[in-house]
Amino acid sequence: MLFNSLEFGIFLPLVFALYWIIPKEKTKLRTLLLLLASYFFYGWWDPRFLGLIFVSSLVDFWIGTALDRETKLSRRKLLLYTSLITNLGILLIFKYFNFFVENFTTAFTYIGVPIQNSWSLNLVLPVGISFYTFQTLGYTIDVYKKKVSACRDPLTFFAYVSFFPQLVAGPIERATSLLPQFATQKTFDSAQGSDGLRLILWGLFKKVVIADGCAEYVNQVFAAYEIYQPHTLFLAAVLFAIQIYGDFSGYSDVAIGIARLFGFSLMRNFAFPYFSRDIAEFWKRWHISLTTWLRDYLYIPLGGGFTSNWLKVKNVLIVFMVSGIWHGANWTFVVFGLLHGMMYLPILFKLQHRSHGTIGERIDRILVTDLVKMVFNFAFVCFTFIFFRSESLTDALAYLHGMLSWKILAIPTASQAKLLTLIALMMGVEWLQRFKRHGLDLSGMRIPKPLRWTIYASLLLLLILFGREPQDFLYFQF
Repeated sequence: MLFNSLEFGIFLPLVFALYWIIPKEKTKLRTLLLLLASYFFYGWWDPRFLGLIFVSSLVDFWIGTALDRETKLSRRKLLLYTSLITNLGILLIFKYFNFFVENFTTAFTYIGVPIQNSWSLNLVLPVGISFYTFQTLGYTIDVYKKKVSACRDPLTFFAYVSFFPQLVAGPIERATSLLPQFATQKTFDSAQGSDGLRLILWGLFKKVVIADGCAEYVNQVFAAYEIYQPHTLFLAAVLFAIQIYGDFSGYSDVAIGIARLFGFSLMRNFAFPYFSRDIAEFWKRWHISLTTWLRDYLYIPLGGGFTSNWLKVKNVLIVFMVSGIWHGANWTFVVFGLLHGMMYLPILFKLQHRSHGTIGERIDRILVTDLVKMVFNFAFVCFTFIFFRSESLTDALAYLHGMLSWKILAIPTASQAKLLTLIALMMGVEWLQRFKRHGLDLSGMRIPKPLRWTIYASLLLLLILFGREPQDFLYFQF
């Protein structure tokens, strides 16, 4: 069930109404409603997916409670390894098994020992499996490290794992933040609800108008890149960077907005990343929930930056490689991650990784050097996204070869100019709102009501005018 579909337009108001009809003292009944709604939402794609998320939830609930009772270190480690093997095993089978089998077969064929590949599995990749797997793993690791007490209520834990706003594409939430929110008595907050609606509106604008508008052009060019001129390839590469940002940050905005309608607060997942001045800042602003997860559960356990230079290099490249392969079973994603890792290393060693402060730090002094850095960083990201978007390394390299020319600029057509104008509108609004939490964050602003409603109506009109057949969100496949 897509956020931008008619079915969800019926589903959300119904669940919202039922949730707030239930008295605030009946927190367990509200949690049960959210759990049933979440399972219905997830099962809408394929009811078979429910079995996997149920098993994952059941295993980690049992292991969490067992870890809380167990005091012997060896048994605690065994419980933790059981969770890791179960969750990562499910993920590896459904997402990476065929990838490893194909590469194993290719490697032996290359050295002259051909192997017949008869092990491939014909499996459907469950939507959102990477997201909820990391979320449950984070919970188990936190319980093992005694950063959080195990949840004793299966209803609450199952709802935490399957919470429908962020189930299929994040943000990847922490147990310390989201779990306690299910137990609190909530009274509807109109200010929180209004901000949630603005987030949903802005997120749908970025998805339906911007991302889906870019997708038509991008899909056409990447599907037959051999026949296009360098300027067309260049434009498609830039538009894909805009598409994936509009698509994924748009989903995150909608997810956070929906959660706010139910009185829940989810972590921020994007902080205007294309205004970053280097790749380190970019990863502080892009897919923040994954970046911080990898930092806390992989980079720091590996030793982080408090080790020898060789180990620093190893740790950084491992994290970025995992970040890449997390997105899919293809060498293109590995190269994407390693390219970002290689760009990060000079910043790490030359101590140019200045403190950017909190996420969404104010960029008050706009210097020419800052603008140049932003443009360069955006160009690098666009370059790496060619690998991200391509079907294979061969396609990515051929695409880059076809783009290598001084003739990469041309006067846009009328349809391209219209799309570029809408993109400029989105980026302009986000630049003006870069001190805020999102594009339509009106906190602290005295905007007359007629003007506010004109803005909302204009965005709704654009959604209607540019609305198409609902398109999947890109990160559903990851």
